[in-house]
Amino acid sequence: MPELEQLLRLAAQASVQEARLAAARARLLARADSEGLLDVRYGSIESPLGTLLAAATSGGLVRLAFPEEPTDSVLERLSSRISPRIVESPAALDPWRRELEQYFSGQRRSFQAPLDWSLIGPFAQRVLQATCAIPYGRVLTYSEVAAKAGSPRGSRAAGNALGSNPIPVVIPCHRVLRSGGTLGGYGGGLPRKRQLLELEGALPPTLEG
Repeated sequence: MPELEQLLRLAAQASVQEARLAAARARLLARADSEGLLDVRYGSIESPLGTLLAAATSGGLVRLAFPEEPTDSVLERLSSRISPRIVESPAALDPWRRELEQYFSGQRRSFQAPLDWSLIGPFAQRVLQATCAIPYGRVLTYSEVAAKAGSPRGSRAAGNALGSNPIPVVIPCHRVLRSGGTLGGYGGGLPRKRQLLELEGALPPTLEG
């Protein structure tokens, strides 16, 4: 019995220590944030597509990565392209987490939380902004998106821009199909593209079943 009491006492002390460390970490993050020392915050978001890695700056969501993308590689790229001042801070992703949860549950048809376009080049921005304008439940072809981006003959370049979209789902590149209604490509894999189109009721009849 004394041994059990001792183990319980040690467990309680460990819990208190963990709570103190968590509180100290929260205070440190808050202070660093208030002094402008944090540039990128990241955390995980659970979804029907798997656990997504999300990262945001003061400008908005800058990256949303599928589960098969190695976290270290994603963070390394953010470090080289945005800033090495990166910290894990799941609470900072709450605005996008809420909107994604609402989207996947069928309660949201458009995203309002801000985006940071820092990882996207000028032409790709035009392509992805045209993609953002595709209404929920609708689709366009690669050539149609290229035309809306100001490059009617640039369907291949538009496809490359869509394939390298750093913020999938929120920037809905899944709504762009090949001419004739076939799925085309998707950075997260065609099963996920089909899943998203089915969620939105936008899967072409030729692909149903």
